[in-house]
Amino acid sequence: MPASAETEAEIAAWLAAQKDAMLAMLAEMVNIDSGSYNKAGVDRTGEVVRRFLAGHGIAVETIPGRNQGDCLRAAVPMKGASAASGGNVGGNIMLLGHRDTVFPDGEAGRRPFTINGDIATGPGCADMKAGIVMNCFVLAAFHKFGAAPAPMVGLFTGDEEIGSPEGRPVIEAEARKARIVFNSEPGRPTGNVVTGRKGGVFMVMTVEGKAAHSGGNFTDGISAIGELAHKITAIHALTDLKAGTTLNVGLVKGGQSVNTVAPWAEGQIDLRYVNPADRDTLVSTIEGIVRKAFVPGTKSSFAIKGEFLPLAQSAASARVFELYRDAAADSGLKVEGEFSGGCADSGFTAGVGTPTICAVGPVGGKAHSPEEFLRVDTIVPRAQAMARAVLRLEQAGV
Repeated sequence: MPASAETEAEIAAWLAAQKDAMLAMLAEMVNIDSGSYNKAGVDRTGEVVRRFLAGHGIAVETIPGRNQGDCLRAAVPMKGASAASGGNVGGNIMLLGHRDTVFPDGEAGRRPFTINGDIATGPGCADMKAGIVMNCFVLAAFHKFGAAPAPMVGLFTGDEEIGSPEGRPVIEAEARKARIVFNSEPGRPTGNVVTGRKGGVFMVMTVEGKAAHSGGNFTDGISAIGELAHKITAIHALTDLKAGTTLNVGLVKGGQSVNTVAPWAEGQIDLRYVNPADRDTLVSTIEGIVRKAFVPGTKSSFAIKGEFLPLAQSAASARVFELYRDAAADSGLKVEGEFSGGCADSGFTAGVGTPTICAVGPVGGKAHSPEEFLRVDTIVPRAQAMARAVLRLEQAGV
């Protein structure tokens, strides 16, 4: 049953009245160190989420993480005539977000949550704790007022910044039961949302050489670092900017001492691609380079450490974007779709065939840096835009 204009206005008004509460919750979350490998910290942010939702009568299930933060699943059932008449033909409405950040322990103490004028700063303020807070308040609004055209699920994960090694199967299982996914990554600095993303594969190559004194018996050594340098050059040569393919060996280490021929070396590889059909060929080519010995006597190994799927816009996702754009306009926002070279969990939800729109969270920028910022004036209208889009899903045939 379509929501009435009166209900839409009630939800929008309630969200507008929650700005101070949203910022208070955001401050608490930002001031908790929650790097991806700090399970205790990520789980502390989860307790903030759990406490808020429980205070609004929303049930929260914990899916434990072995090494990374737990996943939390919040459920808001349907209310009213739609629920009684057996709605939800298309599955749940899924709100997605991650609680982990890229920052080391101690960063929250060095750079606590701060608001200057209309700009908030602090580690993870935009990417993506503001989106987590927004999702919580949207779920609370629908629990309070009802009117959603299907049951709503909020999934709060703990390891996106490292490729969701434990979160991915949880995300994909939930997405298969959903009719639509809103991923509340930060809105672009332009105010736009993301309708397409590159895929990414994160790999590591390890090289074994032979140690020798670099002066006394140089010729007895086999340099693993020299071998690694050849591999890096060959891997970087696979970059094809026109095709949207980039290769970057972003971390290297190795060697024993400056006066020793290096007995070992390691390089970590970042692959980004646009066309899903290119993925296997590129990975196979990279593995071939790693396995090849440019320096005789070296041995190398190769492993994939993490991966994101690309977010490709389907016909249904395009309809969702049009719906969201209109809902945003009624919230005072001008929104277009953008393509992003960054990766996100939205690639996993789109990969199982669920219509997905990404970066619907509050607007921010310069993520992963000390200059990360959030535009405070966007937190309420972006929440209202999501709520309006949810209320109008059936109008879009989603």
